[in-house]
Amino acid sequence: MSLHSISPTDRTDADPLPVLFRYGFRPFFLAAGLSAAGFLAAWLAVLVTGTWPDGPIGPSIWHAHEMLFGFSAAAVAGFLLTAVPSWTGTVALSGRPLMLLAVLWLAGRVAVFPWAGVPAPAAALLDLAFFPALGVALARPLIRAGKLRNSAFLVLLVLLFLANLLIHLEWMAVLEDGGARGLALAIGVVLMMVAVIGGRILPAFTRNGLAAQRIPATVVSRPWVERVTLASTAALIPATVLIPDAVATGLLALVAAAAHGVRLFGWQGWKARRQPILWVLHVGYLWVVAGLALTGLHLVGDVVPASSGIHALTAGAFGTMILAVMSRAALGHTGRPLVAAPLTVGAYWLVTAAALLRVASPLLPAGLVWPALLAAGVVWVAAFALFLAVYAPILLTPRADGRPG
Repeated sequence: MSLHSISPTDRTDADPLPVLFRYGFRPFFLAAGLSAAGFLAAWLAVLVTGTWPDGPIGPSIWHAHEMLFGFSAAAVAGFLLTAVPSWTGTVALSGRPLMLLAVLWLAGRVAVFPWAGVPAPAAALLDLAFFPALGVALARPLIRAGKLRNSAFLVLLVLLFLANLLIHLEWMAVLEDGGARGLALAIGVVLMMVAVIGGRILPAFTRNGLAAQRIPATVVSRPWVERVTLASTAALIPATVLIPDAVATGLLALVAAAAHGVRLFGWQGWKARRQPILWVLHVGYLWVVAGLALTGLHLVGDVVPASSGIHALTAGAFGTMILAVMSRAALGHTGRPLVAAPLTVGAYWLVTAAALLRVASPLLPAGLVWPALLAAGVVWVAAFALFLAVYAPILLTPRADGRPG
């Protein structure tokens, strides 16, 4: 699969569209970068000031919701709107339809912003509209091209919609425990996306990158490892929603961690240590192993707090993988060399440090927990500020090679 090739059916004429809405990665990668930094900065302000408006949305669940359905959802949309044209050989969504999709995402963010004062039913309608609209935009080219394998992503989008619905049902006082179940479902679905996409791009990119540097390596993806990895990861989705505190769920998480670890080892990422745009993908995937292992250890023996496993997956795996994929795909799809700029490499290190601080903070002595939490947030904001410094100009200007897109 290529993430840096223009579909053969893309327009070749002079493009009159605003640059931002010529390809799906442009508005949504920009939105992901802005929301990653902005929502975390807002969360830090809440933690420091203790200020929060009255209403059905609590501060912790808003923070989790927006990092999943704001930041992560924007990155998922940007990736799929960019990858599907490559998979199907069709014209990428652009212009007014893409603009309307971006507006839907933004409307959802405003609707659930606690200070906006939008009534819960109206906020639900606005926020829930995004995933169905994204699914429709992706379904037509996938179905027409007969790409049934890739149509599985549509099922995952449906599950993300259901996860969001569960949370909104709690906010509307319809379902008592909808928030916790919705967040668990969303984390499981995004983890599944990371597993599927990672299994496609990491071995391919590593193999190509090492070959270009003439570094001998045998990058392998063993069929039985793939089956165990994807099956155990998929099984965790209902387990974490229906029996989140069960020992059986913890054992399943440990099995999944081991499978992901064997999978990652076969890709020989340590040989890509001199290529930041490659090694960051492997670091991101290593966080999957760590997050599942920590989750399993918590559920099986209460060895570590639950938040360590959750943030190893969300801040570590999701944050790092999103940053890695966005930085690579944006370069390739704008006709630039696949080389991470120094500031981008700085962002890679900072997002790794932020995840480490957040995961370790509950394990520190009591006097260090609060400083570590604040430091993790500040470093995270700095990481995505660096991403925006490098990539906002790239996303807002035409391709470097003069081609459309």
